[in-house]
Amino acid sequence: MKILYAIQGTGNGHISRAREIVPLLERYGEVDLLVSGTQADVWPVQQVKYQLHGFSFVFGKKGGVDHYSTWKTMDLRRFIRDVRQLALKEYNLILNDFEPVTAWACRQQGVESVGLSHQAAFQSPKVPRPKSIDWAQLVLKYYAPASHYVGFHFDKYDDFIYTPVVRSEIRNAPVSDEGHYTVYLPAIDDRILVPLLKQIPSVRWEVFSKHAVSNYEEGNVLVNRINNEQFNHSLASCTGLFTGGGFEGPAEALFLGKKLLVAPMKFQYEQQCNAYALKQAGIPVIWGSNKNWLPEIKAWIESRQEHQFSFPDETAAVIDQVVRQFAR
Repeated sequence: MKILYAIQGTGNGHISRAREIVPLLERYGEVDLLVSGTQADVWPVQQVKYQLHGFSFVFGKKGGVDHYSTWKTMDLRRFIRDVRQLALKEYNLILNDFEPVTAWACRQQGVESVGLSHQAAFQSPKVPRPKSIDWAQLVLKYYAPASHYVGFHFDKYDDFIYTPVVRSEIRNAPVSDEGHYTVYLPAIDDRILVPLLKQIPSVRWEVFSKHAVSNYEEGNVLVNRINNEQFNHSLASCTGLFTGGGFEGPAEALFLGKKLLVAPMKFQYEQQCNAYALKQAGIPVIWGSNKNWLPEIKAWIESRQEHQFSFPDETAAVIDQVVRQFAR
């Protein structure tokens, strides 16, 4: 059996999930990897056969998307060329983690594909989301369309939705509480975060920044460039995680039993939906309309937090079901 696994390269969650799923897929046949996008800090362990430009948004430095840099990276002619040149007929199964080139190539060639991603969960109307109408809903629906969908979310909101794929390095990590707080807010410059966090001198902060050019320390704030092993250790040994409205990071913190505070990116609909779902479950959220974060952060530090989440290790069973149901 030949399997193509197409992965979105914006952010780290898609590739982190792929690193868990690929070894499971290799039990069933030969697996080719395709990655498109330009904003990931981690990379698949396995060899990537196709590396494409795709479409990615670029993280800004003030809490949202850098729209100008995002626009500059867009190359519609290249995207259309890649869609037309991608040969898919040889594959018995095509899995797509929100990757647009493969998705539209499948449509053009009349080949079925399976959307296997967090974004796939939003095909269900049962998934929590803000009541406001946002044009970005169309992005979730049409950015990487598939023939079938298998989604992951914080809860099993529908019959095709499963709980998060938690990395084995997190599942197997020794958990402790060394008293520090881990911070990962990729859309905010560390030069903005450090002055804010220094105003709570009783807390030791470990910040992981996409924008830092080198590691440094200011008072009670340690700033690190993105490093997977260092981040994993910091997360497993922290008191709590302060992060954006992504999916995998909050899920890992909840799995480890850590306190969680989320600040979703402004004008990023998926993150707003994730934060809305977490808010319904009792997790504190700092919304983009809030201009004074300090009281919210202090209240979070001073509060206790008890989770009601259960993320069993069911990834192998999900992949087995997908292969049996959709492979041709």
